[in-house]
Order: sequence, then C-alpha cells, then structure tokens
Amino acid sequence: MADILQNPDPVQALDTIAAVSTPPGRGGIGIVRLSGPDAPSIAAQLLRLRHPLEHGRARLAEVLDTAESAESPARIDEAMVTYFAAPNSYTADDLVEIAAHGSPVVLDLLLRRAIEHGARLAEPGEFTQRAFLSGRIDLTQAEAVRDLIEAQTLTQARQAASQMGGALSRRAAPAKQNLVELVALMEAGIDFAEDDIDVTPQQEIARRIDEIALPLAALETSFSRGRIVHDGLTLAIVGRPNAGKSSLFNRLVERDRAIVTPTPGTTRDTVSERISLDGIPLELVDTAGLREAHDVAEQLGIARSREALADAALVLIVMDATQPLNEEERDLLAAVQGRPALVACNKSDLATPAAAPQNAQGIPAIATSALTGEGVAELRSRILALASGGAASESGMLTNMRQHQAVTTALSALTDAKNANAGGIPHEMILLDLYRALWALDSLTGQTTTDDILQLIFSTFCIGK
Repeated sequence: MADILQNPDPVQALDTIAAVSTPPGRGGIGIVRLSGPDAPSIAAQLLRLRHPLEHGRARLAEVLDTAESAESPARIDEAMVTYFAAPNSYTADDLVEIAAHGSPVVLDLLLRRAIEHGARLAEPGEFTQRAFLSGRIDLTQAEAVRDLIEAQTLTQARQAASQMGGALSRRAAPAKQNLVELVALMEAGIDFAEDDIDVTPQQEIARRIDEIALPLAALETSFSRGRIVHDGLTLAIVGRPNAGKSSLFNRLVERDRAIVTPTPGTTRDTVSERISLDGIPLELVDTAGLREAHDVAEQLGIARSREALADAALVLIVMDATQPLNEEERDLLAAVQGRPALVACNKSDLATPAAAPQNAQGIPAIATSALTGEGVAELRSRILALASGGAASESGMLTNMRQHQAVTTALSALTDAKNANAGGIPHEMILLDLYRALWALDSLTGQTTTDDILQLIFSTFCIGK
C-alpha cells in the first residue's frame, strides 16, 4: 500500500516547447521560455553567448537578427539567459529563459526562430502541466499557480502562495495516511485470516474511521471561506429613489464613481465597481431606485435593478431615515427574508434619534450618513462579516468546486463505510467504501485524476505558464 502515497513517475518530455511568458504588449523586460531536451541547443542558435550556459547561472547574450547574412548575423538586442538543467527546473526538463527587452517584435523573432529550430508553440498551461506530470508539484499546487497569476487582492495572493507551498496537500495528508493504514490493516486481516492474524474489531474500525473523517470535515467547512476569497461576491445596493444609494456606493468605493444629484431617479442603469474588504473581492452594484415609473428609460433601469437584486449574493437595502416606510420598501424587505442582507438607514444626520434604525423586519440595520461618513466604517465591518459568514481565514483552504467535491466524496464514502461496519457487513464490502474514499483523496492532489479533467484545468492557464 505504500506505493499509493508516492508521486507519479517523472515524465520525460519528448519534444521542446516554447512560448512568451510575459503578458502581451510592451515593457522593460520580456521573457521567452523553452523547455525540453533541445532547449539549450535551440537557445544557442538564437543567441551569441558570452559564456557557455551553466545550470542556475544567468549569462549575457546577444539576440541575433537573422535578416543579416548567415555568416555574420548582426545583434538586434541584448538578453540575460538563464539555464536550468533537468531535473532541477520548474518543469523537471532542461529549461531556458531568455529575458530580452520587452519589444513584441524582438520576442516574436525569438519565438519564431525557436520554432524554426525544432521547438513547438506551447499549449496554455503546458509548462505547469509538465511540472505536475513530472511530480514536481501536485494538482492543488498547479491550481494555485493560476490563482496567484489571477489574484486581485493581497489576501488572494497570500492564499495562492500558501497553496503553492503545499498547505492544502499537507493538511489532507494525515487523513489519507490514516486511511491507507486502515485499508492495509483490514486487507491483512482478510488475506491472512488462516494464519492466526486477528480480524480488526468492529470498534477499532469505527474509531479509525472517525479519526480520519474529523479533519476532513474541518477541511470541508473551509470551502465557505476559501471560495469567497477566491471568487469574491456581489453586493446589490437597492432602495427607493433619493435614499442615498449612490452616495453610499461612492463612500464604499472611496471615490465619486456614481453620479449623485438631489433629483430622484438620477441612476437609470446599474453601476458596478470592485473593491476589497479585508482581502475579499466584492463587486458593488448601484441600482436605479425602485418605484412605479412611467419613463421607458427608468423602467428599463428598474428592471435591471431587480435582476441585480436576484443575482447578488448579498443585499444592502438603503432607506431614508427621514421618511416612513413605503410599500415598495415593505415588499423589498419581505423579498430578501432569509437572504444575507443588511439595511442602511441613511441620512441619519438629518433624522431624529428615535428615527434611527426601525422597522427593518428583523434584518440587521445600521444608521449611516453618506454626507458625513457616520456609520460607514461599521457598515463595512457588517458587510465583511456577512460576506465571510464569520469564518476565519486558515491555512490550506479548499478554494474551488473540484477540491470541494473530492473531499465531500471522501466523507460520503467514509460515512457509508462506518454504517456498513455498524451493520456487521463483511470487511470486503467495507473496503470498497474505503477505497472510494482513498480514490477521492487521490483525486484532490491529482494522483488519480483523468486526462479530461487535467486538460480542463490546464486549458484555463495563460500560454507561457
């Protein structure tokens, strides 16, 4: 059973791939990356090296212009070239990175000439896929590479960096090790029953299954926070016209993003802006005021407001603290019952103390003033608490549906095994459930993941990574 825990055998690349690894456009530096058995020899034909390539050392080189005579090609640029010899590279193949000036013309020249000399254009995510297939990283670490590239907040970047370091794999490893030990123990009891080897007692099996399931259950609950940090949420700001929705929106985004005037119905369409609350990406959507409208443009805006309200994960209802509830607000409060929602009683600086948050029908309410800023800090804190559900950040969180599905499948299989054990089912049948749990944990790190799933995952990467 020990071989179940080992990484897949390293895969030796049969071809050499090449791609521009820096974003499209112009910049100070642009990098062309080559990986495969012919990477050093191809690079040597693209450049005039001052010194031979050496593992882990950067070398100054001249990028050659092939438009000149073949006998003495002219220099078109200078570059720093770094060579990493297999297996001590990102892909575990020979890998060369050519860092030239970030001119698209020069980078395109290098890439085209590399292809002319035998390389092929890399597929999206193929460098990281080779790192995974060679056993350099597991699937959770590969996914974290993409997450780090796409991070929009510092918290997202920190989470991705933690996953790249293997935090999720390390968190799942003890449960998997205990599961492997239980499977081995029960297999031994079956295989050597005639050699006076004791069959594992029912109570011992139950204890061990509980010991395996407990940390996996805690890991499963981390998905609520990990998904929010990874994907973010949408908050719809709704209410009657002239309640101060756009003013509060501008306060939350900390700039004048939405137009504000004293005239009711100024906002005719949804206006959105992405912000970060304690590292959680939050898309704020300012909407048109909800009322009976006869103007066609306003009717369309109100229809979009209702769509935004239906689609949003969080709802902020803005009320005018100086005005009594109207019928639209009562209907709105009823419509969001049971959903994550807050009420901002705005214009609290103009209202009497007795008018501050009332009649919110059980929805948490905060007194605010978009004009003075009163209550805005508390509103931010309440939105953050609503977004995170009170879940604290932790190391090694589940961040996507694939990971969550793997853990929930393992937990379901363990529950089936526990029930079968309690019912006195033969050990051979219990082992089927335990192997199903083991397969699910293997799929978390990619040890038993199908080629179709791998293709789906790595196709979402950018070319050159």
